[in-house]
Amino acid sequence: MAKIIIDGKEIECQDKVPVLQAAIEAGWDIPHYCYHPGLSVVASCRLCLMEMKMPHPQTKEMGWAPKLFPSCQTPVREGLEVRFASDKVVENQKECMEYFLLNHPLDCPVCDQAGECYLQDYSLKFGEATSQMVEPKNKNPKKDIGSKTLLYQDRCVMCSRCVRFCDEVAGTGELGIINRGSRAEIDIFPGVPLENELQGNVVDICPVGSLLDKEFLMDQRVWFLKSADSVCPGCATGCTIHADHNKEQVWRLKPRYNPGVNDWWMCDEGRFGFKYVNDQKRLTRLSVRRGVEHEYPEWTAIDEVARLRLGSIAEKNGPGSIGCVLSPFMSCEEAWLLATFVRSIDAKAALVMGPVPYEGEDRNFPVNANGSPPKFTILKEKCPNRRGIEMIIEALGGERPKLEDFVAKAGKGEFGAIWFVGGYPKEWVTKEIATAADKTDVTIVQDIFPSKLTEGADVVIPSCAWVERAGSFVNHQGKIQPFDAAIAPPDGCHRDGNDLFQLSGEAGLYNAARVRDRMTASIPAFGELHVAPEPPAHSH
Repeated sequence: MAKIIIDGKEIECQDKVPVLQAAIEAGWDIPHYCYHPGLSVVASCRLCLMEMKMPHPQTKEMGWAPKLFPSCQTPVREGLEVRFASDKVVENQKECMEYFLLNHPLDCPVCDQAGECYLQDYSLKFGEATSQMVEPKNKNPKKDIGSKTLLYQDRCVMCSRCVRFCDEVAGTGELGIINRGSRAEIDIFPGVPLENELQGNVVDICPVGSLLDKEFLMDQRVWFLKSADSVCPGCATGCTIHADHNKEQVWRLKPRYNPGVNDWWMCDEGRFGFKYVNDQKRLTRLSVRRGVEHEYPEWTAIDEVARLRLGSIAEKNGPGSIGCVLSPFMSCEEAWLLATFVRSIDAKAALVMGPVPYEGEDRNFPVNANGSPPKFTILKEKCPNRRGIEMIIEALGGERPKLEDFVAKAGKGEFGAIWFVGGYPKEWVTKEIATAADKTDVTIVQDIFPSKLTEGADVVIPSCAWVERAGSFVNHQGKIQPFDAAIAPPDGCHRDGNDLFQLSGEAGLYNAARVRDRMTASIPAFGELHVAPEPPAHSH
């Protein structure tokens, strides 16, 4: 690792990174707009200029060069000495900020970006209190550039991040810079709206309030939002995300930096795919059928009901008469608790992987990459935890039939009781699964939406969406990634882990870390979690 000197202080930094990135990682707050570590360097905003020591052309003695250098475009090298805390650098920052604000409207009170805007932050910390601008400001109409995105050109600082993202990461190139000088602006090409499957990222990387998400527009002030570290359940990639919420409702999902998994990005399918969490059709009451009548007991009855009904089948039909279908939308901890509970009643109970949804083919970005490694992939496997469920089923051993074989046997009445777990955002119950349930004496269904299974089930347990619980998923790379609960489940509904914790004989409330500690004894891999690192402040 290289050692460089910044403002008289020696630091150790990664080789070949820009000085700007090294300074940010070391704790300096360096203003910048155009630089993003996931995009090419253009050095256009000039906010990050620094002084640098260079050898004198004649004497070769080291001294401060007369001009400033862009720190985003200057790679670190051993012994390099630079400074940001100088009058020349501070004056440049003030002049640049004045330039960025020449035509910028003073509409912070109505801007969605207020509260997380670099222009606000930099204006306060690095800007000048007065402006020399006396001419009328340039005004541009708002642009509807796609089905999900608006462009407020008046607020744009022409950092070109959005243009470079569409060119370099998405590979679709819908955005470009038209005109020149003070009239330059971002726009789409005629007849080519911004509709690529990663387009929501341009809103994330816009440092000001120029690009805005239509679905979040005017919904919430960001300072009211609280954020939970989560993992996107949309596909097997396992993008790490922030679930921003307020008043027990999730308002938006944003990517978390996770090198080697999703880096800085996430797809629109995952970003906007959480709306089912707020669906009014969700199951919210524990339901138990007694004869032809349905009762709705208190949640404390679940332990007695489950043990009694499954226990009676095991006693009547003998070992191997119970089946448990585990959903790839369950957390690893929930699946382990349920599987061990069922096996405690029937040591030869069949543990089965539930339906694994697939849609189309894997989609790599940038498109038309001409053989280059993809920078982002949307996987066709539309569930977050197939590999985690497989690890648990394999570790517990015993009967592990494939879903098709299990359903075929159940359809012939070979199982006395089946516990089905759903949690799918879309319909998942096939005709064969429904028929198998009809042929079973006792059916317990744990799901978030009504279905053909819940209609005839003996016990219906309302389940939670992933943002309402904590646990871990295992992505397609085998990385075990923890996530936190963001909001409480709907009224009348319990977190799955609490009930399964109770069924497993534990006292108190469910704790994902505590369950993982128990799991590690039989599955050592769960002792090593992949936790996304926190990016340095102002590095994105």
